[in-house]
Amino acid sequence: MSEKISATDLFQPITLRSGHMLPNRIAKAAMEEGMAAMGQLPTDGLIELYRRWGSGGAGVLITGNVMVHAEALTGPGGVVLDENSPLGPFAAWAKAGKAGGAAMWMQISHPGRQIQANMPGVIWGPSDKTVDVGKHSKNFGRPTAMTAQQIHATVDRFATTAQRAEAAGFDGVEIHAAHGYLLSQFLSPLVNTRTDGWGGSLENRARILLDIVREVRARVSPTFVVAVKLNSADFQRGGFDADDARSVIAMLAPLGVDLVEVSGGSYESPAMSGRPVDGRTAAREAYFLELASELAQNTPVPLMLTGGITRRETAEQVLANNVALVGIGTALAVTPDLPARWRAGTDATTSLKPVTWKDKPLASLAGMGMVRYQLRRLARGKQPAVNIGPARALVADQLVKRRALRQYSKWLAARPHSEIGASRV
Repeated sequence: MSEKISATDLFQPITLRSGHMLPNRIAKAAMEEGMAAMGQLPTDGLIELYRRWGSGGAGVLITGNVMVHAEALTGPGGVVLDENSPLGPFAAWAKAGKAGGAAMWMQISHPGRQIQANMPGVIWGPSDKTVDVGKHSKNFGRPTAMTAQQIHATVDRFATTAQRAEAAGFDGVEIHAAHGYLLSQFLSPLVNTRTDGWGGSLENRARILLDIVREVRARVSPTFVVAVKLNSADFQRGGFDADDARSVIAMLAPLGVDLVEVSGGSYESPAMSGRPVDGRTAAREAYFLELASELAQNTPVPLMLTGGITRRETAEQVLANNVALVGIGTALAVTPDLPARWRAGTDATTSLKPVTWKDKPLASLAGMGMVRYQLRRLARGKQPAVNIGPARALVADQLVKRRALRQYSKWLAARPHSEIGASRV
């Protein structure tokens, strides 16, 4: 299938398996915005941010993490879409992103064990192994190994969120199984030490992901896009690797998946920020191109590549390696109309300062803080401020998170006790 729809022209349309057509091969990749309002709903600023991106020339906009479980958030500013969420703000979000002609997909996710220790709610994982980031490990809570009942409930939560995203007007969902979040944790032999039907063999470790894809596809319409974000590798010795990724893509192919986005890394090895810990040197651009190119040779599902792509020449090189879509993240935080510029024959004129700190987990946090600083400016109708340094951006981001934590804690405490108690079972 990937051979039939491959192209080297960034602005050639593409029709996916579900029949959904994208106007070009450029995707605004997911970046965690952390902009939820009270109730963990999209804010006016978040809606305006996507309206701005939607007019910038990308073929599809993929939201940042939308949480399927109200008690398990990657950060306190995370948006939640569950069975109790009002759909109005989500409908406005989808409408704004689509106003300029782009498709709008919602990335749906569960953080699993990658939750800060100061967060209320639950910390779950396939096993009780904590996040190991050296001296920063104390910042993460100790996870509880999930029961079979909790696993089945999580499958249902993903499907419910996807179903409600379609009702709100989104064109598709992307199931997040990368970057060390819950589904990636199940796939990892380093994290998943279970001895039951969800552990051991790769087929068992992939079971929760495959069940989620099946249930999502069963609950949405045939023309609704179902994509998966998958690590090409965890970039940790003994972890999920390219051969595993190839096998999982083959498992996904018969389940009606439209696209697999290839990325890599986790909090423990932040390769998605260009900082793997397994000794490999990340490329300055298109971090995962070599692995994606290998996967694209015989893949039964079209691939999208994200990670460090900032120039048109690099994006065209990605397509030339049989990859169907090019995902762009940080570059769109700095130049929100970058696809339109590429179409006009121009390029970005600026970029964020590199973070050169030796402490890789802290450098990754600072890098994400620099990106979110730009997103908050764009959401207020301002221009990016690329001269901000990593230390200042990190402090500003922590202050925003502190306010968001107070808001989230107050909201979560006010939810019906029976609902909270039931989700802990």
